[in-house]
This record gives sequence, structure tokens and C-alpha cells, in this order.
Amino acid sequence: MSHLLDIQDLEVKFALRTGDITAIDGVSFVLDRGEKLGLVGESGAGKSVTGFSIINLISKPGYISKGKICFEGNEISSYSDEQMRKIRGNRISMIFQDPMMTLNPVFTIGFQMIETLQAHQKISKSDAREIALEKLKKVHIPSPEQRLSQYPHELSGGMRQRIIIAISLLTDPAIIIADEPTTALDVTIQAEIMDLLQELCESDNMALILITHDLGVVSQVTEKIAVMYAGKIIEYGSTDQVVKHPVHPYTEGLIKSIPGTVIKPGEDLVQIPGMMPTLTNIPPGCAFNPRCYLKGAICTTQTPELKDVGNGVSAACHMK
Repeated sequence: MSHLLDIQDLEVKFALRTGDITAIDGVSFVLDRGEKLGLVGESGAGKSVTGFSIINLISKPGYISKGKICFEGNEISSYSDEQMRKIRGNRISMIFQDPMMTLNPVFTIGFQMIETLQAHQKISKSDAREIALEKLKKVHIPSPEQRLSQYPHELSGGMRQRIIIAISLLTDPAIIIADEPTTALDVTIQAEIMDLLQELCESDNMALILITHDLGVVSQVTEKIAVMYAGKIIEYGSTDQVVKHPVHPYTEGLIKSIPGTVIKPGEDLVQIPGMMPTLTNIPPGCAFNPRCYLKGAICTTQTPELKDVGNGVSAACHMK
């Protein structure tokens, strides 16, 4: 039986005047129904570009240069724009970082929800309104009928993000891609939104790809994790195993920089020296080698491959 989503050797490039640069380099992972996967890494690691690639939202000059993206047994990476419109926002939905930028400020919530449904289904306005109300209730929005007649600026940040989640659920998608869904929210609301996403995945057997820099959030929500660095997956496996027993020095550094993970009270947090390289200046060998405390001579000349290191975990490190 095929996986719900199967990405193999994905490569995304951006065509610049000075030549093409590689933003995503050989990314592979699978996702099954009801599974929750965390894509983790610093800004610039390639997490969002990977998410956009799945639904073919890579803006020019970006393009998929290599690899396959298969959804429900069909290779969608070769789909035309018209074919992708039947998938994007319908079978695969995306929750973007900033709800205020996602919602149109000049239309009511009800108008935007009904329009979204009618774009994907032949459905009457009254039936679409009923589905919109049902989804607002599902994401625990109080007074849902009143919300339909309100504009985005009349709602709080947390309420707007719940609206975005409700919109993403309108067509009962098989996968939701959540790109830093709690970035602009305070800590209490962040926890509520993550609990809500987890609840929805379990109740609807829906798969989730959670894109975030926060390993603490991922450790509480997802079953699998893919740690990205400079366009590559450098560690991949079960969340529990990766968080408790990280193999790659970068993953180890990320975890030890977060209070409440493996750091005990009274211990100092670990700081990873340096910064992630820009796409135009990736060092030879392992891209992490200038920041790595374990690096050897081979790390500066040969790029490590993602390999099985036991316990269901794969890592790209010469020294492990």
C-alpha cells in the first residue's frame, strides 16, 4: 500500500543572474494518514520551501529541478496549474504564519469561507454557510454565527488563527501543512492552537506537517521529526528517539538550547556558535562543519549521506 505522501530526492533551485542556487537538496520523507511530522530547523534551513513545494507554490525564479512528490499514489510534482488547483486548498491545505496577511481585510469571514468552499465544490451558498458554521464550532470559536459577519480586524490574533484553521478544514483535507502557525501569538494562545491541531488530526485521521524552529513544540505534538540544515534533512526519525537521543551535533545543539527538554534545572543552555550559511556560500563537505564541535578532516571535504544509525533514526554525520 502506498504512503499518503511520498517525497523522494526533492531538489528546488532558484535561478539568479549569477547562476542557479540550490535551496532544497535531496529531501526525502513519507507521511501516512493521521501521522504528524515536524520539519525543524533555523530560519533559512529550507522548511517553508519544502512545504510550498508540496503544493506547487514555489514562486519564480524558484522551480523544482529534481525529485518526485507523490500524493495518494499520484505524482503531483508534474501536475499542471489546473490539476494542482484541485489538490491545493482542497486535499492538501496550508496554514500560513501570519493570519492577518492570509485573511482579506475587506471581506467578512463568512464571505471568505463560503468563497473558498465554492471554489472547490459545486455547493449552494446556504449549504456552504452551514459547513462554515460547523467548522467554526469544530475549532471552538464562540458565537460562530456572529463571527461570519465580522471582518478580520475585529478579531484577536488567536481568533484569527482559529479562523484560518477552520478555513483549512472546509474541504476535509487529507494533509494540513502548518507553517509556523503560532509565530505571532502569545505563549498561552500558542499552546491552545497546538492542542487544537493535535485534536483535529486525531479526530479526523488527518496528517499534519508542522513547520517550526521550536523543537519543544514538535516534541509535544508530532510522532516523526525531520531536522533540516542548509536545504538538507540531517536527521530523521521518531520524535521521541530524536529528542531524547539526538545523533547529529546540530540536533543536539538545538535540543540543548531549549529549556525543559534534556537540560536539567541549574544547567546552562547550550549555544550553537556561528550562523547558518547563506545559499550562495555553503561550505564544502558538511554544511554544518564550521559550527561543529565534532568535525574531522573528512567533514570539510565530503558531504555526508543520510544513513540508518539504528533505533529507526537516520542521520547525516561522518562522525557518528
